Amino acid sequence: MNEDVISKVSKKINKAEYQIKNVINLLSEGATIPFIARYRKEVTGNLNEEELREIATEYNYAVNLQARKDDVKRLIAEKGMLTPELIKAIDEATKLSEVEDIYTPFKEKRKTKGTEAIKMGLEPLAKIIMMLPNKTREEVAEDYLNEQVKTVDDAMLHAGYIIADWISDKPKYRKYIRNYYWYNGVVRGKIKKNAEDPNKVYEIYYDFEQKITNMKPHQTLAIARAEKEKVITYNLSVDSKKVLEYLHNEVIGNKKSPLVSDMENYIEDAWKRLLEPSLERDIKNELYDKASEFGINEFGNNLENLLLTPPIKGQVVMGFDPAFRTGCKLAALSPTGEVLEIGVIYPHEPKKEVDMAEKIMLALIQKHGIKIIAIGNGTASRESEAFVANLIKKYNLDVKYVIVSEAGASVYSASPLAKKEFPDYSVEQRSAVSIGRRLQDTLSELVKIDPKSIGVGLYQHDLKQKELDEELGFVVSKVVNKVGVDLNNASESILSYVSGLSKSIIKKILDYRKKNGVIKSREELKVVENNAKAFEQSAGFLRIFDGDNPLDKTNIHPEDYAVVSKILADNNIDVAKVGTDYMKEKIDALNKSEVMNKYDISEEKWDLIKNNLVNGVIDPRDEIKQMTLRSDILTIDDLELGMSLEGTVRNVTAFGAFVDIGLHDDALVHISKMSKDFISHPSEILKVGDIINVYICGIEKEKNRVSLSLIAE
Repeated sequence: MNEDVISKVSKKINKAEYQIKNVINLLSEGATIPFIARYRKEVTGNLNEEELREIATEYNYAVNLQARKDDVKRLIAEKGMLTPELIKAIDEATKLSEVEDIYTPFKEKRKTKGTEAIKMGLEPLAKIIMMLPNKTREEVAEDYLNEQVKTVDDAMLHAGYIIADWISDKPKYRKYIRNYYWYNGVVRGKIKKNAEDPNKVYEIYYDFEQKITNMKPHQTLAIARAEKEKVITYNLSVDSKKVLEYLHNEVIGNKKSPLVSDMENYIEDAWKRLLEPSLERDIKNELYDKASEFGINEFGNNLENLLLTPPIKGQVVMGFDPAFRTGCKLAALSPTGEVLEIGVIYPHEPKKEVDMAEKIMLALIQKHGIKIIAIGNGTASRESEAFVANLIKKYNLDVKYVIVSEAGASVYSASPLAKKEFPDYSVEQRSAVSIGRRLQDTLSELVKIDPKSIGVGLYQHDLKQKELDEELGFVVSKVVNKVGVDLNNASESILSYVSGLSKSIIKKILDYRKKNGVIKSREELKVVENNAKAFEQSAGFLRIFDGDNPLDKTNIHPEDYAVVSKILADNNIDVAKVGTDYMKEKIDALNKSEVMNKYDISEEKWDLIKNNLVNGVIDPRDEIKQMTLRSDILTIDDLELGMSLEGTVRNVTAFGAFVDIGLHDDALVHISKMSKDFISHPSEILKVGDIINVYICGIEKEKNRVSLSLIAE
């Protein structure tokens, strides 16, 4: 472990060195982030998953940075050009880009005008010119004329290419100009001649100008996409006069030299031909990197909140996959998600068999005691909503419905996993099952789908895909382990996100369940996994209900069972009463300090043990408000300015949040309508899945657009 790296990371992210050392040690020993976050709080100083991941990321970056610094110093030393000043500059660099800037002058160059001029033997002349002697062009160039360089003008021109390379490569100049460019440059967008943008998606970028420092991440992603789709041209610019003035002051020492005019030309060439396009690329890349990082974090936050949607427990549900021509597919599901019956109805055009559709729906509702209908939000969704609402009203049914996002349902339905799960069903029938199950347990269903297909991010195809995959995978793993998994009902998909489980161990678990029915205890799981490290990392996240040991349904880790049993036995407390008022009364009567001292356990460990003994099954989703269930439709004609409604947040972006209030399209709460106080991002107030009260502040019927506010006018 590199102590210097530890120190630097500690200062950068404001975490104690012991925390970083302990986290890196645990990770190197095979511990997972979810395991460390829950069961090693006393070692890490109570760090959460995001903080642990930040430590891992920053430490790895710092290690790679140090390795590159050492490599660059070695490469420069091999050329016999490593000086104390260079060593100091390399050691003080905080970014890989800074190290590369320092190394640039020492790299083997590709073919340039400057390298060709060096082959002509003009490097000594370039060095003389850089000194700006009190000599004329003819006096400095005459000794360098030959078959290739026939005139003084030729010599001065080509020597200037060498000097332009030197100016462009100097780290000091690049660093200064890059900073100046970043803080003073502007982004410009112009519509291209004959551009095709029929829906005027990119209209605000047709004639766009914005300071680089004021660019919002979504603007950067949008303008880059608009350029990619050949709608606009996108470039950066800066005041060249100021840049040239800086270079003149730095490069031209002897302002009385007859060569000043030539040097000014070389400086301009270095700027226009080399520095400006290079730095524009660098800053465009930096803008994109920042925007992509922002977009990925936003996507991750939205996904996490969606996955934490509270399940609808103990209800028979109907999944309703809307369609016109091919009919609406229905799936009646038991409270545990088992398929009870599949059906299809044709209430819409072209068949419009409304009476028959009503009869089939009524029969299914009455036969299976269906209480909630989950309607997918795709094609024919609102027409299907009108049909369902009318059915409920017409027959006075004790049934509610909810519109469910079906993003990714078609991806799942056509996947090998869905075919394996429902080999005899059509794609649409599988989709109806998925929609119903999303209502019953959003997490268990959505883990079957590539997170990028779930549709809670903007510009997701423009983001860095590798980093996006890593972030979304981390989010899903974090949520799955935070919620916990019912070991005897868990699918292969959800088990793949459990801490410590590999494909081979998951196969062992599934094969054992298939052969033996159920796993009765975590102790039995230890035998099934036959891997001590895997058991340590996974056991606390795998719950066993109605098993041999009441502690197996809690988040208490088996490594602590002995001390928990001792505490309960010493205080005459029945372990079978986990999660009851009896347990709460008994545990609350214990003295925290005495328990910690007597049984030699940390405060963090006792808090975990106590919470789980008192509460039994801890599910963070239980703290979240349930989604709104409806029995009647809402149209834009029903709305009035100032009206108050309840809605569900479907997506959160940098400029606002989209809210389902029961209309065909989600309505927008702009960031300016969220609070009377300044907020920098909507996520400070709202998250995906929130059930909120909103006020109608704008109605555009011709565009079927509604604007909302969180502030009562």
